[in-house]
Amino acid sequence: MTRVVSVPVERYPGWLERFTANNPDGPQRILSVAEPLPTPLVILLIRRGGYAVAVLGGSGRLGHKVGKRHVQSRTAAGGWSQQRFARRRENQADALVTAVTDHLDRLLRESGVRPAALVTGGDRRLVAAVLADPRLSALAELPGREYPAIGDPRRDELDEIERRATAYEIGIDDG
Repeated sequence: MTRVVSVPVERYPGWLERFTANNPDGPQRILSVAEPLPTPLVILLIRRGGYAVAVLGGSGRLGHKVGKRHVQSRTAAGGWSQQRFARRRENQADALVTAVTDHLDRLLRESGVRPAALVTGGDRRLVAAVLADPRLSALAELPGREYPAIGDPRRDELDEIERRATAYEIGIDDG
């Protein structure tokens, strides 16, 4: 069974020393080590109904925005109603993407930094729609991490993803 643990940069040397001392011949072993992402760093979390965006610099968070946008869920209606609700859902999702794109562009301009990495999470289709905007298309080329299985993008989820992105992510085989 494989699991991933996040270890903050300042704790990594001690963690590695203790892990090695406690597992000289197994049963656990390290499969992979992902370095912390470089800063400045952009975080983009989006799901239908909510979003969280942030720009991190070397000294911490330079700006963030967390918000909600209603996107109607699927209905069991058929015929014309089904098509009408599908169009409404699509329009609401487009409005969500526009709002997130505008907020992220504003945060990047206000921070004045050139991002070195990108962290995304949530709905891949919505993330791709945000990054398709010409103002943000350069972000798609940056190295980064993806966390598709996130909770509602609220402040606590943003804090957790920030913590994970700026830490070593270690894959461990529990044997």
